[in-house]
Amino acid sequence: MRYVFGLMVLTALALPALAQQVTDSVAPEAEIGQPAAFEALGAEAQAALEAKAAGRPVEAQEWMVAAANPLAVEAGAEVLAAGGSAADAMVAVQAVLGLVEPQSSGLGGGAFLVWYDAESGSVTTLDGRETAPLAATPRLFQDESGEPLGFFDAVVGGLSVGTPGTPRLMEEAHRRWGQANWGGLFDRAIALAEEGFAVSPRLAGLVADDADRLQRFPATASYFFPDGAAIAEGDTLTNPDYAEVLRLIAEGGSGAFYSGPVAEDIVATVRSAEGNPGVLSTTDLALYQVKERPAVCVDYRAHEVCGMGPPSSGALTVGQILGMLDHHDLAALGPQSPEAWRLIGDASRLAFADRGRYMADSDFVPVPVEGLVAAPYLKQRSELLSGDDALPEVSPGTPEYDHAFLWADDESLELPSTSHISIVDAAGNALSMTTTIENGFGSRLFVRGFLLNNELTDFSFRSHADGLPIANRVAPGKRPRSSMAPTIVLKDGAPVLVTGSPGGSRIIGYVAQSVIAVLDWGMDVQQAVAMPHLVNRFGTYDVEEGTTAAELAGPLEEMGFEVNARGLTSGLHAISLGDGLSGGADPRREGIALGQ
Repeated sequence: MRYVFGLMVLTALALPALAQQVTDSVAPEAEIGQPAAFEALGAEAQAALEAKAAGRPVEAQEWMVAAANPLAVEAGAEVLAAGGSAADAMVAVQAVLGLVEPQSSGLGGGAFLVWYDAESGSVTTLDGRETAPLAATPRLFQDESGEPLGFFDAVVGGLSVGTPGTPRLMEEAHRRWGQANWGGLFDRAIALAEEGFAVSPRLAGLVADDADRLQRFPATASYFFPDGAAIAEGDTLTNPDYAEVLRLIAEGGSGAFYSGPVAEDIVATVRSAEGNPGVLSTTDLALYQVKERPAVCVDYRAHEVCGMGPPSSGALTVGQILGMLDHHDLAALGPQSPEAWRLIGDASRLAFADRGRYMADSDFVPVPVEGLVAAPYLKQRSELLSGDDALPEVSPGTPEYDHAFLWADDESLELPSTSHISIVDAAGNALSMTTTIENGFGSRLFVRGFLLNNELTDFSFRSHADGLPIANRVAPGKRPRSSMAPTIVLKDGAPVLVTGSPGGSRIIGYVAQSVIAVLDWGMDVQQAVAMPHLVNRFGTYDVEEGTTAAELAGPLEEMGFEVNARGLTSGLHAISLGDGLSGGADPRREGIALGQ
């Protein structure tokens, strides 16, 4: 079935300078692929790539899907065009992403999903985060003297692998909200895996950049370095093993992944990883469950910004940033104002201080969720922003607790990877899902055609500091804290923006900025996802090199910030809802938006 979309006609209204044409300003490594890599795409997808390159959003009336690879978006669009729900389309999109963008997400990883239900008007979330094996201990990532391991010493191999959650999340979302036949949702991914797909520029570049680690294990090396040479852009790559696993899941549900030969092979790969074996067991896989959790929502500019609560820090930290900024007039300041970015940067630093102290898996530690986003608390914290210079230092606040508990500050490291999917279906349901295997290429362990996550390294490597336990330390069955922030913004109970991004702990800044861009600065959704980034988490202000954001470095330094120009490769995929649907895809990645 064909699907079509209209392209927004550029108006004569000038864009804010900070959101000008991004294909000329994003870092070189973030440039989108040329048609040679996507020559098999349909005309609609080709037109969507051209629209993104020109800085235009994609317009539609009935449904829309935005994700990180055109082949995956086409798969989701086919499902929506045939009358499928947003949950159905997500299954098809994720199945293809795991094939064509294996470095970012897949069957071996986990995900968080935020769902707006059009019939009930309610928002809920599904937690498909990976869990620590039952044999894990708080000292999992410490050496014999109790000191933390080096990051990649912990990442590469079996020690970092948590119990995957993505397959069961796909099934649970379909069980709750799906309409299409489950098995058919895998057809496009199976065909691409068996017949072959063209290697994208981004995948080829990342393989070359990570050559040493990817060649450490034979199965991984064989797939990404056939005949000893790295896969290159435009190469046709097949993955029959992945097709077979998808076929098993299509026929037998996620149980075919969590028990039987697939589960046994996953465990054997983890436990036999040379030099760094892990402790995952078939029992861990058999026991894995997706959890429904209440959404965390914060008021901002007469809207509700809703997202994923613990074990994600995403909605809490985004919500804290916005809740503090709600007391300041960013619209009057505008996106080129150093003062606006002083406020945003220091609000982010304050939120990250609370994040490091309090946020972790609330099934294992008491997290003051309500206290952290309570309006009086955020107003109190916002008063710290009343000066005109950067805060000399920040510290965690004291949100209202229903009991006392003392924690040390977390030290975990999150590096950018991950992928984001935004979907609105014809019935008005909206889905925002961020999906990951954590670091690029995860643990570098490859089994049955997919990579296994390194999600356990999102835990703090230290278990204690200064005599106090760290909330995000490792524990059996615990889910590591995440920064993934799939978000749905509502006004008067109806969604107006679906957004989210990859990017490690910078996800929080990227998502908050996208909301500010739309609600405060009046940008369309493509402008919002494309505008240059400025992110401050722990004191240093990262400004996106090669963009107009770098022009703010001097003024920010004069305010007392330490500034660092660097690449900031987000992967925002967003849909705005109003008079129809408008989709935006981050020009730093290869994705598109398609709609009808």
